[in-house]
Amino acid sequence: MNAAGPGRIVEVNGPIVTVNLPQVTIGEQVRVGELALVGEVIERDGERAVVQIYESTESLAPGQTAIPLGHPLAAELGPGLLGNIFDGLQRPLTKILELSGDRIARGLTVAPLDRARQWHFEPAAGLGAGSTVAAGAVLGTVPETETIIHRILVPPDVSGVLVNLAPAGDYNVEQVIAQVRDGDRVEHPLKLYHRWPVRTARPYGRRDQAGVPLITGQRVLDTFFPLLKGGRAAVPGAFGAGKTMVQQQIARWSNAGIMIYLGCGERGNELVEILETFPQLTDPYTGRLLMERTLLVANTSNMPVVAREASIYMGVTLAEYYRDQGYDVVMVADSISRWAEALREVAGRLEQMPVEEGHPAYLASRLATFYERAGRVQTLAGGYGSVSLIGAVSPPGGDFSEPVTSHTKEIVQTFWALSKELADARHYPAIDWTESYSGYVDTAANWWAENVDRHWSARRAEALSLLLQSDELARIVNLVGPEALSPAQRWVLEGAALLKEGLLQQSALDEVDSFCSPDRQFTLLDLLLDLYHQGRNLIDVGVPVQRLLQLPVLGRARRAKSVYSNGQMVELRAFAAEVRDAFQPLHLEYASTRENSA
Repeated sequence: MNAAGPGRIVEVNGPIVTVNLPQVTIGEQVRVGELALVGEVIERDGERAVVQIYESTESLAPGQTAIPLGHPLAAELGPGLLGNIFDGLQRPLTKILELSGDRIARGLTVAPLDRARQWHFEPAAGLGAGSTVAAGAVLGTVPETETIIHRILVPPDVSGVLVNLAPAGDYNVEQVIAQVRDGDRVEHPLKLYHRWPVRTARPYGRRDQAGVPLITGQRVLDTFFPLLKGGRAAVPGAFGAGKTMVQQQIARWSNAGIMIYLGCGERGNELVEILETFPQLTDPYTGRLLMERTLLVANTSNMPVVAREASIYMGVTLAEYYRDQGYDVVMVADSISRWAEALREVAGRLEQMPVEEGHPAYLASRLATFYERAGRVQTLAGGYGSVSLIGAVSPPGGDFSEPVTSHTKEIVQTFWALSKELADARHYPAIDWTESYSGYVDTAANWWAENVDRHWSARRAEALSLLLQSDELARIVNLVGPEALSPAQRWVLEGAALLKEGLLQQSALDEVDSFCSPDRQFTLLDLLLDLYHQGRNLIDVGVPVQRLLQLPVLGRARRAKSVYSNGQMVELRAFAAEVRDAFQPLHLEYASTRENSA
């Protein structure tokens, strides 16, 4: 794309600026005004172009210069991304802090990747001058961190014959490490990085059926409403229901190769907490710092609204890049509602016809286009990688019928609905088992059967049934009191309470319970259901339910999740056997009583 000549500002309407630029194309970036504020062409009208500016437009005035840049908003993709914190335009915030202090100076341009840093490049075996390379092929590798090998890829829009390939050695990202001659005899110099337009999905070989669960270490998610690697999930909930904490837990503990956390329009204090705590966290899978396989994109609510709209595409493009290297990537977006608000504001400035609650008519298609970029694929290089997208949704007043939530619900396969009532009752994570669902259960069941226990599916279904029965009985109790229930029904309430307190509740601040392995998840589930069955059998032989409620083993079972760590499975299984034995005295006592009565 060649840049057209300079033009002039015609009109300024908040973040929307009309400029006189006859030759620019939709999506092209433009710098306007004395501060060279950057924006993006979103509409054409004759010789005029409508530009959405990523920064505050204060002091802009008609007549000032507008200069097209000849390219769309693109991400720089290469070594040096991991461990970094970017804004929505991929400007490194640590570098911005050095240059302009606590506030981001308008018009500031900072390269996303460090131009001076040297990386040790190791060329791929078998490649050399004369080799034919396809788009997406691996030219070599760079150790980006101690745990992640960065594969240097041929850009997806380049293929041909290698003219030369640099030998092993240290290079910065601006040095040419290869040249490829295409079919038109045009030579393309390749560096350790390349650029890719963020609004264009990166190509791949073919989609592959996802079949492996994304293990988050959160029992209510993994056991009851699983998500597969390459899947799409939403976390809707009212203010205060715990969306941010759920997403932070997923980001901390997921068994993905790469983690991308996108703070899109959230409050600054929440993102500051993430920016301060994440660099200190230890990766449970490697024992090293979690930031070695994590990158953060921060675009807070006080940043320009248009940059918020662009940040979601920046995040998913970075995710696709690591997917193309063969990694399983999880991108957590907090929140999709704030992104939709940005769409609504821009649409209002453009005087587009509003539809549901003021949102533009294309809201559903934009949401679908975003979530469509999730999936497990065969890469152009022939390997496999995945992008799992998890988006928070903040429906006003917790109303799940509002447009963003309802459209999202039609798109995603896993829906982790948060309940304000559970959160108010200090039940965290406040996942509502009646509103939540997963379309991946049957596929996940195969993995659990092969890797954990073949009874997982049956036990999960039984636990959900018990929780639903309890909800029905709780409504009866609210109307007529507990005296109306039979002993068996009262024991159903107790069994559900055991599941809620001993399994579903999980403290992010508990060092033992913050992350729960699949083995421990199933063992706890099996233990609590077995305890329920033991009590049900005793009620059938005449044991009063009050006697059962006084058993000390109930309290110990509730606390087992915080007593036995992931490394103490032998002790946990021994406790499960002890629970079964604890009911034997009552069995013997009431069995002999019935014999004497007979």
